[in-house]
Amino acid sequence: MNILILGSGGREHALAWAVMQNPKCDKLIVAPGNAGIAQIATCADLDINHGGAVVTFVEENAIDFVIVGPEAPLAAGVSDRLRDAGLLVFGPSEAAAKLEASKAFTKEICAAVKAPTAGYGHFTDAEAAKNYIRQQGAPIVVKADGLAAGKGVIMAFDEATALEAIDDMFGGAFGEAGAEVVIEEFMEGEEASLFVLVDGTNILSMGSAQDHKRVGEGDTGLNTGGMGAYSPAPVLSAAIEAKAMAEIIKPTMEEMARCGAPYQGILYAGLMIKDGQPRLVEYNVRFGDPECQVLMMRLGAQAMDLMHAAAEGRLHQAQVNWADDHAITVVMAAKGYPGSYEKGTEIKGLDAQIEDGHNMVFHAGTKAQDGKVLATGGRVLNVTARGDTLQEARDRAYAAADAIDWPGGFMRRDIGWRALK
Repeated sequence: MNILILGSGGREHALAWAVMQNPKCDKLIVAPGNAGIAQIATCADLDINHGGAVVTFVEENAIDFVIVGPEAPLAAGVSDRLRDAGLLVFGPSEAAAKLEASKAFTKEICAAVKAPTAGYGHFTDAEAAKNYIRQQGAPIVVKADGLAAGKGVIMAFDEATALEAIDDMFGGAFGEAGAEVVIEEFMEGEEASLFVLVDGTNILSMGSAQDHKRVGEGDTGLNTGGMGAYSPAPVLSAAIEAKAMAEIIKPTMEEMARCGAPYQGILYAGLMIKDGQPRLVEYNVRFGDPECQVLMMRLGAQAMDLMHAAAEGRLHQAQVNWADDHAITVVMAAKGYPGSYEKGTEIKGLDAQIEDGHNMVFHAGTKAQDGKVLATGGRVLNVTARGDTLQEARDRAYAAADAIDWPGGFMRRDIGWRALK
């Protein structure tokens, strides 16, 4: 098969790496890709949020299967345009992608099916939002309703911080994503991610992971897109997963179908777990980043077969074959992230890295220029490793990260701490 992956981050590098392990892949193109992806696949300059341009590219390049990586093309309806043209695509429709594109929509779906989640208020007016905060008190969570690249969530432990977040969001700090806000009850517990494949009818668990959202060690500081992750997440036991499927995910998928927006693709459920009870934090309609990196490292070639089965409505014939192992990824980010940071700093030592089924450096924000690899984003590299134990995987990942010569970068030193404490 000729395959096209849309996206340019660490998630897409991991997807490309897994797809390339599969002998059914004859040719792989990634648009737009990055410096790491260019080493294993063909990169193409393409506006991935323009459905018509993507359809034309697919037809001109005889693509058999399209995998959509990030959320923005899904929210823009790119998968709909591909399906309308009779093309095979992995990723939900624009209507189904509202599960991520609008937090208020997700809350309405949860209310309709009585799925356990945080209490909330939805606001289009700043003063009304502030009054709600004053009534509820802190701690409280303020979220931009729309897509904000994983950064539109403020955990406010005092009222002043929450009120300031309202000013920032309605003041345009998160662009159109903050034109409406959702204010949620602060949920206590341990957060983990459950990934399921859906083909419109059938649901298949694809495994668990735990992300580290905060920029500082010990889960302190500002929220980021993710500073590292590991899989599996011990807190998400088989019993808790079964509860989440029965009480949250299956009812949601049934309600989406009832509303005329059947879901097809990967569904990522962020769950808060306390006393054996999962509650929904949020849905994402694509693989998490950096959770995708650890899932792909553990799944390898079968990941493509699973995605293909979901796209063709064959999940009832599929199964996930997990090795009894662990994977961890450590994000190397530009100094200053998630605030302002310098771009264009050189990264050395990548050529000496071992890259195989147990060790990979996935590029997230890089470009190749004049024989050098330069940092172009906030989160730049995902140093990823597998091991028989989480400690073994962690030791490998940090040893590899320490061998990379990048004075302009930094990383957290405690990825995996909850499982290892």
